Amino acid sequence: MEDQKVALWFSTIAMILSFTVWSLIAQAAPIIQTMYQLNDTKLSLLIAIPVLLGSVMRIPLGIATDRYGGRKVYTLTMLILIFPLIGAGFSTSYEMLLFWAFLIGLGGATFAIAITYVSQWYSSKSKGYVLGIVGLGNIGTAVSAFTVPTMVSKFGLSWTFWGGALLIGLMSIIFWLCTKEAPLTHKNTTVIEQLSVMKYQSLWILSLFYFLTFGGFVAFSLYLPTLLKGLYDVSLVDVGIKTAGFVVVATFVRPLGGYLADRFGAIKLLTILFIGMVGTSILIPFAVGNFIVFSIGFLLMGAFLGAGNGAVFKLVPDVAPGQTGASSGIIGAIGGIGGFVLPLILGFTKELTGSYTLGFGLFSINAMICLVALKHMIRDGETSKQKKNVKALPSIH
Repeated sequence: MEDQKVALWFSTIAMILSFTVWSLIAQAAPIIQTMYQLNDTKLSLLIAIPVLLGSVMRIPLGIATDRYGGRKVYTLTMLILIFPLIGAGFSTSYEMLLFWAFLIGLGGATFAIAITYVSQWYSSKSKGYVLGIVGLGNIGTAVSAFTVPTMVSKFGLSWTFWGGALLIGLMSIIFWLCTKEAPLTHKNTTVIEQLSVMKYQSLWILSLFYFLTFGGFVAFSLYLPTLLKGLYDVSLVDVGIKTAGFVVVATFVRPLGGYLADRFGAIKLLTILFIGMVGTSILIPFAVGNFIVFSIGFLLMGAFLGAGNGAVFKLVPDVAPGQTGASSGIIGAIGGIGGFVLPLILGFTKELTGSYTLGFGLFSINAMICLVALKHMIRDGETSKQKKNVKALPSIH
């Protein structure tokens, strides 16, 4: 029991620190834009590029954790992450910083390791609760929003990167010394067998939902500093505080989303949340002239996205029991890709039209598509029940 708790809490802490450095560049984006005289599209690419590797690498790292154990994979990943952080501190051009930013994206891939490693320690009865706790690792984005602006102001951008490298290095040592490897039940499973989860329709439907919920969370967490700085010309420190507020709301409501999905059903909850996202994404662009309404709109969006993350990921371990690493890796990767695509859309549409209205409109369309998929899921679920085929869409209802 003690080993379970140690694995849970140290995985969560390691994920917090990994997410802190993962979002470091986004929090310093206004300063970087001034340093290199970047247009909106180039800045959006720099903000989004860490999300790309952090998304794609979730699949192999989730599978590797199933096969070799979270203690080994987590520690090695954090050690590797030190090098691009050091390299970013020595960057002297936009292209060089873009290269290192891509590799820093490895920090975002620790999500799949943490989910899989903790799942190996706990039974299915308590996975909803413990995975909700692991999901609090997203708060690393808020930690970054609180600390990075002050660090950059006092010590400069380079030392901010190097400080992140030092923290990750210390965490990797502590994690290795304090945790134990969970009993591995699928270490002899081949990669092809693990990727067989791709045959489940529920995997792709949940991936679509996570593209919206987690992708939206990541996108707004990373792009909000640039958006606020451009719209309201507030100080970098104030921007960090306001961004942290969004992240805190979205993160701490995530376990509540999982609980409500347990209590009232995922279908009902996700229907309400998707409708809320549609309405809020339409409201926000028209509230730009009123900062209070604009802020309330974003906090509501954070609550909808966070609860949606909890509701969706509560279902992931049931897609293919015993193959959580592959399932969480694929769904987490597609969710992360949402966090890569959405900032690019916001930046491109802003440069194209001069406002963010079109970008938020496309986000609302994404939520509408999820509503349609949800109705399709309900029909398939009813058909599955009639045929007594519980494998078609496991644990959705």
